[in-house]
Amino acid sequence: MSDPLSKRRLKMWIRLLGVTRAAEGELREFLRVKHATTLPRFDVMAALYRKREGVTMSELSRMLLVSNGNATTVVDRLEADGLVRRTPSETDRRTVFVALTPEGFAQFEGLAAEHEAEVARVFAGLSEADLDAMTDILKRVGS
Repeated sequence: MSDPLSKRRLKMWIRLLGVTRAAEGELREFLRVKHATTLPRFDVMAALYRKREGVTMSELSRMLLVSNGNATTVVDRLEADGLVRRTPSETDRRTVFVALTPEGFAQFEGLAAEHEAEVARVFAGLSEADLDAMTDILKRVGS
């Protein structure tokens, strides 16, 4: 016997995916148009902002759930722009640490504030009660 809620769950999943993709598309466009940057660059800078002491390239890839090659490409561009620095490990020549530069920290803080405001705009139609209910539901699904 099939689950009577199966079709509704499938429709909910499709709606959730659509909302996620639409919001991500708006944020990508916002970053591109207003800040001449990309979501992957923002994500790398956000990860490095949270880990101020720096991380290895492998750790960064794991944090972002991307390949080492993808992370390296973004870090290369950020380094060329003076926003991150690479430091070789003193104990293992194969290991390289990456961290934001002071300029990278400053740029990210401004970008993060505007990103937060844009997310607030995208979801402005949700009340506090809506946010509480959605957060509760998503926590239950994610655990």
